[in-house]
Amino acid sequence: MRNLDKYKGVIPAFYACYDENGDISPKGVQALTRYFVKKGVKGVYVNGSSGECIYQSVEDKKCVLEHVMREAAEKLTVIAHVACNNTKDSMELAAHAQSLGVDAVAAIPPIYFHLPEHAIAAYWNAISSAAPETDFIIYNIPQLAGVALTPGLFREMRKNPRVIGVKNSSMPVQDIQIFKEEAGEDYIIFNGPDEQFISGRIIGAEGAIGGTYGAMPELFLKLDKYLKDGQLEEARKLQYMVNQIIYKLCSAHGNMYGIIKEVLKINEGLELGGVRSPLPALEEGDRAVAEEAAAMIRSAVDECRR
Repeated sequence: MRNLDKYKGVIPAFYACYDENGDISPKGVQALTRYFVKKGVKGVYVNGSSGECIYQSVEDKKCVLEHVMREAAEKLTVIAHVACNNTKDSMELAAHAQSLGVDAVAAIPPIYFHLPEHAIAAYWNAISSAAPETDFIIYNIPQLAGVALTPGLFREMRKNPRVIGVKNSSMPVQDIQIFKEEAGEDYIIFNGPDEQFISGRIIGAEGAIGGTYGAMPELFLKLDKYLKDGQLEEARKLQYMVNQIIYKLCSAHGNMYGIIKEVLKINEGLELGGVRSPLPALEEGDRAVAEEAAAMIRSAVDECRR
């Protein structure tokens, strides 16, 4: 069996970091990476949905990953999402990620055209072939990608020895059970939906990757500890508290990741910029939402420390 321990735990999805001109900020990327090292999370998931990957160029993604690795090497597990909407660019990013020494590459299926499963498998295997010494993780997010991972497609992909599991961001918790039973103990299934952290973990996910973890890593680390210690009632109460914070983060006019970056500025002094168009930027009134969310996080963290 493979040693999957480096993937088991809380892995925040990394945020896009911009300078005042809206370009990638190496300084911001390095600062955010150091923040995650300091918080004690297991790793980071770079250039995924939370990293605004759909709106990043190949060079943008390379720049982000290079500056993450400068701070994260031998300190964090690094998973690089490398999928673009064409095979050539995806393979280029996979090869680049391997050259930097990441632990794994990951990919959603191609979006827009609804491809047959054999074409999706060929796409994923081509990406993996460009990083032949690196683990490969399937990213299942059907509500955004427009296509769902099926047991049959997962079975086909497991013929590739580099495939180690699935980042499952579909909403039914049952999907984690399906993939876990399908694959067995030699594969890892990551819980994706943050609002279902404890549900996904209880039903079989051994790791978790999420877009709001970065705003409140202490709370997700506490949830992880509660589960490991069998304190399920405490975990349920904290999950409810976390979900209220997530609802607040999603309540602004601007994009949620813009609010999260504002929260990190308020609570942690991080300067990560805004979001890239066409994601909606924050409006003046959104500042109050960010302040409320930041205060909710501080209060919850204080309560967990008592």
